[in-house]
Amino acid sequence: MNKLNDISLVTQVTVFHNKKAFNELIVKYQSPIRRFFINQTSGDIQLSDDLAQDTFVKAYTHIEQFKGLSGFSTWLYRIAYNVLYDYTRSRKLTGDLDTPAVSRRNAETADSNLRMDIYDAMAILTAAERICITLQLMEGQPIDKISEITGMAQGTVKSHLSRGKQRLATYLKENGYDG
Repeated sequence: MNKLNDISLVTQVTVFHNKKAFNELIVKYQSPIRRFFINQTSGDIQLSDDLAQDTFVKAYTHIEQFKGLSGFSTWLYRIAYNVLYDYTRSRKLTGDLDTPAVSRRNAETADSNLRMDIYDAMAILTAAERICITLQLMEGQPIDKISEITGMAQGTVKSHLSRGKQRLATYLKENGYDG
């Protein structure tokens, strides 16, 4: 039913240029897309919001290309993945994304510290590992959907997940978290 509702909304946008229908899609998917970018940018909320906005603009301007062969969310994550890829390539930050980010620690709350520790842990991963880990563990995407979103073979996705999880576990254990 969820997929049918998305297809109905996309049809309303495509055929009738119904902006309210597209707004419903934005409301439904803005939190997961923002969360995806926040996890990719080590918690940079402003950048994440900008990238999410770019994603929705591209989705709106290319919505007629959605054919319903996959779920709308998969199609939207693919756009988000491409927006992130274009951003990193245009800023020549690919190397920077593979190195630990400067921590923005807030010593006032344990939640804030844990969140920053997770961002620091995610920052040690390669860009491909971070994308796969985020999509599976934080967004709940299955391996076949991650493969579709990233364009990677399923075996490659599994390898990135395995290596990424191992690197995360090692990092967190070395920093006082017990598994």
